[in-house]
Amino acid sequence: MTLTTLAALVPILPFLGAAAGLLLGRRAPGFVRPLAVLPTAAAFVLAAVVAVRQGSGAPTDAATRLTPTGSVPIDLALHLDGFAVLIAVLVGLVATCVQLYSTAYLRDDPRYPSYAALVSLFTAAMFLVVYSGDLMVLLVGWEIMGICSYFLVGHYWETEVARAASMKAFLVTKLGDVPFIIGVFALATDAGTFRINGILTAATHGQLNHPTLIALLLLAGVAGKSAQFPLHTWLPDAMAGPTPVSALIHAATMVAAGIYLVARLLPVFTSSAAALVVLAVMAAVTMIGSGLAALAQDDIKRVLAYSTIGQLGYMAGALAVGDRSAAVFHLLSHGAFKALLFLGAGVVIHAAGTNSLSAMSRMGDLGKRAPDAMWTMGIALAALAALPPFSGFFSKESVLRAAEHASGGHTDGVPSAVGWTVLAAGLITAVLTAGYATRLFLLAFRGSGPRVTDHGREPAIMNAVLWVLAVPSVAFGMIALVPSVFDLPKWFDGTELTPTLLTSVLGIGLALVGVLVTYGAWTAGAARRSAAPLGAIGADPGAEPAEAEATAIAAHTAVYGDIASSDDPADPGRLLLGRLHRHAASGFHLDAVYTALFVRPVLAAANLVRFLDREVVETYVRGAGAVPRLLGAAVRRAQTGNVQTYLSALLAGAVVLAVLVAVGA
Repeated sequence: MTLTTLAALVPILPFLGAAAGLLLGRRAPGFVRPLAVLPTAAAFVLAAVVAVRQGSGAPTDAATRLTPTGSVPIDLALHLDGFAVLIAVLVGLVATCVQLYSTAYLRDDPRYPSYAALVSLFTAAMFLVVYSGDLMVLLVGWEIMGICSYFLVGHYWETEVARAASMKAFLVTKLGDVPFIIGVFALATDAGTFRINGILTAATHGQLNHPTLIALLLLAGVAGKSAQFPLHTWLPDAMAGPTPVSALIHAATMVAAGIYLVARLLPVFTSSAAALVVLAVMAAVTMIGSGLAALAQDDIKRVLAYSTIGQLGYMAGALAVGDRSAAVFHLLSHGAFKALLFLGAGVVIHAAGTNSLSAMSRMGDLGKRAPDAMWTMGIALAALAALPPFSGFFSKESVLRAAEHASGGHTDGVPSAVGWTVLAAGLITAVLTAGYATRLFLLAFRGSGPRVTDHGREPAIMNAVLWVLAVPSVAFGMIALVPSVFDLPKWFDGTELTPTLLTSVLGIGLALVGVLVTYGAWTAGAARRSAAPLGAIGADPGAEPAEAEATAIAAHTAVYGDIASSDDPADPGRLLLGRLHRHAASGFHLDAVYTALFVRPVLAAANLVRFLDREVVETYVRGAGAVPRLLGAAVRRAQTGNVQTYLSALLAGAVVLAVLVAVGA
């Protein structure tokens, strides 16, 4: 079987699994789990085979004309290179782990068949984005992911918070997609093709007439999809969906799509220094702001959500300094340990047996009750904090290396100010990342929240998935940079990715500062803890994971509010942030700003239109109908049925006419 045929089967298999799951889910429930797991697992295996056969060789392209358009043609095109095949392997690995994990996590969920089918469709759409060689076909996968996220985030639609979160995710990402689509058409018009290879050729030879405008329009869609400032606000709220969905969205699909697109079209962006400056500023604000916000959250999933936003900021920063190899390296590394963190969070929530959703201050000491989650999440948090020898250290150092190189003016087309911006923001974020990673571990596994009944080990399949993902979280960074084993640069552009001494010393030193300062604040805060224990809401140690989470969402919102901000005086985040804590916990009130600037004016305009429609337009309509109605009433009264009355009226009329004629004569 040819390489292109194998690659074409990769997105087709989960798509067929999704279609079969939707059709047979209720009629043949026994087939639901096999239809969820097997097509996705087969796609993962095929993606790995494609990666091995493609290797670090020359890109593979295949295309067929999809439809004539009369202007710019649309092709069903396939493009395979080192970037595409490795990201496809990541997508397949995470999606397979999520499907396996979900068989236990949503075991008794009545909507599991539709959930599993949507996850498969989500996976197929991301595969389409990764392998596509035509922007219009890529756009199809891009939009399918958007609608899948709407349904999956709103899986627990019985709760108001889930409904609101799904609507917010859909609307905010669509807000970015509108200029994005305009940018796609403008790019194709300038380049004369939707084929990505043709677009890159045009960009490289300076044939784009409006590179800055096109790049900025595309960045709007990337900001929405990849949750970058200022369109990042949907991602923390999306935690209302099932935890496995969060793992899929954050690690390998939706938010990765924007970064991957910029990496594929990087020459378009490097054609405009202004676009690189905007991307660098956007990445810097995203990194630092999300790090501060993560340090203030009490909800474990919101901490991880802001963490994802910050790590995507690192990738965007690498792209801003013109190094897509470093960006994709961090994307691959981050995908493994972030999927592990979210799936581990699902185990922790269940082990806590608390309906306060995922409030870390109410979890207690979970180290003994969930040892698999503690050890694997400890590995993932170390990778997140970029501590050697874990994978996050090597990938994040590659970003800092690229920024340091650009800051010296050594990267063609990239202003040195862009490099300095990304480097400074990356180093500041390193401290914050290590701080909130340490805080999460201490509060979840070494906290002093309420003790609940130990209900035994979590389902074996859930723990097994955690250990599978722990392997790349530990080893991927080291293996990827060993020439005799993998040699990742050869799969990419040949750009050097090994850490440098300067950035390594700075990165490790700042990470250790973050760890030690947070641990010191936690130790000092324990002495100030109130004697009154923090209570849990309705502990239910026997509940299934998904059942506990579904009931938790409404309970947590009703009692503690939408912002899961700890009121525990021993919380290291509260002690370190001080007066900034309240603002960071609410995401620096960006939602309130959007409400004031956009939501309220739109609602006011809608109310004005409704008033004008009811009180003005309808008044004229009613008035226009009143005149004929009155005339009709007068005529109706004249129709008495009395012949003498009719003759008298006729005679009177004749007399009047005769008088008028006589006078006129």
